[in-house]
Parts: sequence; C-alpha cells; structure tokens
Amino acid sequence: MQVTGMLYGARMLRFVGFPTSEVLGPAASEDEIRALIEKHGEAIIKPVFKGGVGKKGKAGLVGRAKDLKSALKEKERLYFVEHRHGNQIAKANGVTFEGAVPAKHEVYFSIADSTHFRAPTMMLTHHGGVDIEELDKSQVAEIPFDPLTGLKAFVVANALSELDAPKELISPLVQQLPKLWELYHNFGMTTLELNPIRMRPDRQGRLTPVACDFKCGFDRDDPRWQRLDLPAHVFAVDHSDFEQEINQLRTYQGQSDVYVINAKGTILAPTFGGGANSLVTQMLGDDAIISSDFGGNPPYEKMKEVARICFKHWLKQTNVLFIIGGKSNNTDIFETFRAMADALREHFSRLGPSPVYVVIGRGGPNLVRGMSAMRDTMEALGLPYRIFGFDSDMSEVVHYARRANEWMQSGGREQLAARLRIG
Repeated sequence: MQVTGMLYGARMLRFVGFPTSEVLGPAASEDEIRALIEKHGEAIIKPVFKGGVGKKGKAGLVGRAKDLKSALKEKERLYFVEHRHGNQIAKANGVTFEGAVPAKHEVYFSIADSTHFRAPTMMLTHHGGVDIEELDKSQVAEIPFDPLTGLKAFVVANALSELDAPKELISPLVQQLPKLWELYHNFGMTTLELNPIRMRPDRQGRLTPVACDFKCGFDRDDPRWQRLDLPAHVFAVDHSDFEQEINQLRTYQGQSDVYVINAKGTILAPTFGGGANSLVTQMLGDDAIISSDFGGNPPYEKMKEVARICFKHWLKQTNVLFIIGGKSNNTDIFETFRAMADALREHFSRLGPSPVYVVIGRGGPNLVRGMSAMRDTMEALGLPYRIFGFDSDMSEVVHYARRANEWMQSGGREQLAARLRIG
C-alpha cells in the first residue's frame, strides 16, 4: 500500500502542519490553472498513477508550463501516459498541477524502519532533488532514533551540523522536520519520503521548507491508516483478474500476497514465507508464473480457495507445481497441504487432468500427515511427484524443480499427457 505524489501527499502533510506546494487535481478548471500560474509564475504538471510509481522525472513525465496553453498541452500529453519502472508498467489516470517553488537549496528527507539498526531511521541531506543512491555516503546522514521519544529537534540539528549544511537551513528544518514523525508514527506508515523539500525564501530572506514531492508506504495490517480517510482507489493497482481474486482474500486470517511475474511462465510456485519467496523468485526467474507468500497459518477454507484460484488461472500452462516454504513455527502443514490437495483433486474432477510434475518442500507442525495427504492425492491422480522434508537445502529443492521443468519441456509433458490419456 503506497501513495506517491502531492495530490494526496499535501493532504496528509496538512494533518501535521508541514508546508506544501499548492496543488490542483485532475478536475481543475482552466481558470484555476491560469490563477495558479499567475500566482507562482509556473506550473509543474505530473501524471497521477495508481499505487507507488517512481522515476517519473527521469522518464520525462514531468511537464512545466508558464501559460495556460502550454499547461493544457502538457495535460493532454500526460493524462493517460504509460510508464515502465523496472518490471512494472503503470498507466496514468489524470494529472496534477503544482505551483512552482523557487529555491536555491533542495533537501532530501525520509523516515523508514531500518532492519540494520532495528529502529526507525532518518535519512537527511541538503543535496536533495536527486536519487539518494547517487550521493556519496559522506553527504547523507543516516540516524536511528528511539521510537519511544520520536524524532526530536536535536537529532535533526546534529545531523545537519555533521553534514556541514548551510547555517540558514538549520533552524527552519529543525522546526519543521520533527512534525513528520507524528505523521509517520500515528498513521501506520512504514516509509515516508519527501524529495525534494525546496527551501523557499520569504521577503526577509528567511527560508521555509516546502514539500514538493511525496512518497509513503503503509502497513496494510495496521488500521491506523484508515484515520486519514483516503479513498480506496488511492491504493488500487492495475492487477490482473487473478491478482484481484487472490488479494480479496487478504482480509482473512493468513497472508495472500501475490504478484504475477511472467504470465507465460511454466512453474506455478505457491510459496510460504517471505524469505522463501525472495529465494524462490530470484532463482526461478522468468520460469516462475507468480511471486507469492501464502503463510501466516491460513485456515483450510482460505487455503483451498487460494489454491482453487491459482489452479483455475495457471494449471493449464504449468509444467511444475512447486509447493515450497521454510520450516514453519505455527502454520499447520497438514491443514494447508490437505486444502491444496483437495483443491487439485476437485480441479481435475471438474476440468479433467492436466500434465503437471509436483515438487514439494516444507517443514513445520504436522508435516508427516500433510505430506501423506499430498502423496495419496498425487498417486490417486497419477501425477509424478517428489517431496522434500525440512532437512533439505531449499536452494537444492529449487534446482530440482527447475530440472523437472526442463524435463517436461523436452518431452516429459507429452509423455505424461499420454499416460493420463489427455488428447
């Protein structure tokens, strides 16, 4: 759950009184756009994407206009633009018009939960407006702080002093940046980033930090984000029908996080656990159809429904059904395996058999009973299978699944189809 851009970012920042650029949404009238340009001298036009999408500036998706005609032309160019970022393709639905903020200095600021420090951590530099990764480490302050006391003014002041920041920046930032901890902490955020914060001078030359771009992520299991009263479509992403069906189950016990990696892949890998998911996704590469985490001790009914949806969408093209996870602490292996076995049996009964090689690797409570349920089902359906226990190296299990996929691609699928009497 991510939000990017100032359309809703400015709204959230107003909760804590942090200054922002003036923003008009997609429904802004021509008179409002003209007034914005006259007031600020220039309008910045940015496309509005669902979810969190970055690198818009580098992709040439940020327009500038000093008159209404140019602003409307940029609106036409960007309103439904498509943007590729990594392996994601996003389509815009609207634009924002933001008043330009003249400034000599730009600041980068973020708060995130750090796995290195095991604490919330502030990142700050007065060399903002760029990718933070491009800066030398000596130019960036990365400061963990105590969540019980929060982000205090002295933490910001010390960081700016260590960075040898210009003196005129220190006082305004020390006054304003601690407000962002209140937003981060009170509304269930996992990340909060402002880049850039432009330091706008007033008539006396005193600088005011003004947020000009916004990004945040929420913990979807923390209900405090609902207090922001953001519309549901803010968190929507252009998911496939499969992803939408699976993610509707997210409100029940257990996880159902899933993402389609390659719609033409040949290994269907329902995975249990975040660590297993990272390893499996990386090692399978383009052979994997989905990246998933179905852990969290899901009950029988939910796991059966998840498996049913997976089989409905992907089993026809699947060479290897790869059920994999680490050694669980609390997930009942018998319940999850029994649910998946029953879903597979019902799929075959309803739609007929499918030539698929089943590879299983798991550990945890009721493991033997779960594996027995899987074994009985595979033998009843006439499917080749291989089961690995908790003492198996997961990377070796992944390699075995890949070799099984290669065998299926080199004639094994046809042999299995003939044995199952599939025309």
